[in-house]
Amino acid sequence: MRFKAYLRRFAVFAGLIVLSACTVAVEDQRPRPGPGPGPGYCTREFQPVCARRQGERRTFANACLADRAGFDIIRRGECRRRGGDGNDRPRICTREYRPVCAQRRGDYRTFGNACEADAAGWRVVANGRC
Repeated sequence: MRFKAYLRRFAVFAGLIVLSACTVAVEDQRPRPGPGPGPGYCTREFQPVCARRQGERRTFANACLADRAGFDIIRRGECRRRGGDGNDRPRICTREYRPVCAQRRGDYRTFGNACEADAAGWRVVANGRC
């Protein structure tokens, strides 16, 4: 009787060893966030930068956010635009979400609000998404 108990324990132990050898490691296949290298997140620090992508200039709260959006940093500080009096002046917009459809050179694009569209040099043509 005692031999059968040891034999059962041995069989259970051997089975556990075989099962543990059959584990499979799977790599994480989820896509990485953002287009640039580095961490998939940005801090909320406010160190504004002016960045450009395909002729579009835009101010970002920090360099990480500009990089994540696929923009190249031009300089530290906010982007400036030509005012009606010919002087450069900073443009600060709120983050409220009231989408607008804007147009520039035949292209249409949706902005979070009218101020953001105007600051980027686009003309608002309709409220809501394009």
